[in-house]
Amino acid sequence: MARIRWLTYLMFLMFAMTSESVGVIIPSVIREFNLGMTAGGAFHYATMSGIALGGVLLGSLADRVGRKATILIGLGLFGISASLFAWISSFGLFLVLLFIGGIAVGIFKTAALALIGDISTSTRAHTATMNVVEGFFGIGAIIGPAIVAYLLSHDASWKWLYLIAAIFCGLLMIVAWRVPYPQMRAAAPDGAPLADMLAMLRNRYALAFSSGIMLYVGVETAIYVWMPTLLAGYSGPGWQWAVYALSIFFILRVIGRFGGFWLLERYDWTSVMAFCGVAILLCFAAAMFGGRPFAVIALPLSGLFMSVIYPTLNSKGISCFPKAQHGAISGVILFFTCVSAVVAPLAMGLIGDYFGDAIYGFYLATLFAAVLALGLILNRLFDPASAQLARRGEIDYQS
Repeated sequence: MARIRWLTYLMFLMFAMTSESVGVIIPSVIREFNLGMTAGGAFHYATMSGIALGGVLLGSLADRVGRKATILIGLGLFGISASLFAWISSFGLFLVLLFIGGIAVGIFKTAALALIGDISTSTRAHTATMNVVEGFFGIGAIIGPAIVAYLLSHDASWKWLYLIAAIFCGLLMIVAWRVPYPQMRAAAPDGAPLADMLAMLRNRYALAFSSGIMLYVGVETAIYVWMPTLLAGYSGPGWQWAVYALSIFFILRVIGRFGGFWLLERYDWTSVMAFCGVAILLCFAAAMFGGRPFAVIALPLSGLFMSVIYPTLNSKGISCFPKAQHGAISGVILFFTCVSAVVAPLAMGLIGDYFGDAIYGFYLATLFAAVLALGLILNRLFDPASAQLARRGEIDYQS
C-alpha cells in the first residue's frame, strides 16, 4: 500500500506544478503574444474547463475499466500534451494543449481519488489521507512557480516547465504500470458515463458537498488569483510582507494540510470544519474592514485555516458513496470545483473592474466566506451526513 500511496501523492504534486504555475506564466504570455488580460487569462480557463469536462464525462472510467487502466490513460494523455509544448509557438495551439491536458487531469485525478478509497480502512482514515494528498498538491503549487521564476530569471522559456512535467509523468507511468493495485468490485455498466454523472447530480449528498466545495473554491481563488493585484504597489505598514504574501499563503496551506492529517484523526471533522470556516471569515472580514494594512497579514494567514476544508469536504462527499462509485462521484465533485475556479475569479474581476479597485471583488469573496462558515456551523449542529457515513463505513471499510 505504501507504493500506491506514493504514486497518488506524486500524481497530485506533478499536475499542481503546471496548474498552479499559470498565474506566473500568464504575464509572459501576455507580453509574448501582445494580449489583454482577458485573453491571457484563457490559460487558466482552458485548463479548468478541460478538467471539469474530463471529470464529469469520464470520471466513471475508473469504476468501469479499473483504476490502473484509467490512471495510465490519463497520465499518457497528459504526458503527450505537456511534451508538445516544446514544439509549438502558437497561442491558439497552447490553449488546445492546455484543454487536452485538463481532460487528462480529470481522468487520472478521479481515478487517484477513487484509489484513495480503495486503500483506506475507514472514512476517518480516508479523510486524513486526503489531507496528505492535498498537502503534496500544495508542495507542487510551490515547486512549479519556483521553477518558472528560475527559468524566466535566466532568460529561459517557461515551456521548459511542461517538458519537465512530461518527463515526470513518464516516470509515474512506469510506477503506475508496475505497482500492485488493491482488488475492487467494478461498477455494473448499466448506462453511459454521462448517465452515471447525471444520476449523481440527483443525489442530495453529492449536491450538498459539491455546493460547499464551490463556496470554498470561490474563497480560495480570491487569494491566489486576485490577492497579488490587491496588494500590488502597497507601501503602508507591513509592506515588506506584500511581496511574499502569496508564497506565505501557499506555505501555510501546505503546513495546515499535513497538520490536518493529525488533527482529523483525533477530533470530530464537523467541529474542525466549523472552526476553520469561522476563522477564514474573520480573516476576510479583518481585511475588508481594516483595509490593505490588515489584508497583507490576514489574507495569507487564511491559508492555514483553508488547508483542511477542501480535502475534508471532498473526502466526506466521496465516502457517502460505495467504493464502486468513487470514480463517478469524484468526477462530479471535480466538475463543480473547476466551475467555481472559473466563474468565481471571473465575477470578482468584473466587479473589481467596474468599481475600479480589486478590493470590491473581495467583498464578494467575503460573502462566499460568510455563507461557507454558516453552512459549516449548521453542519456541526445537525451533522446530516453522519448516518450515511456510518453506514458506508460499516459496509465499505470492514477490516
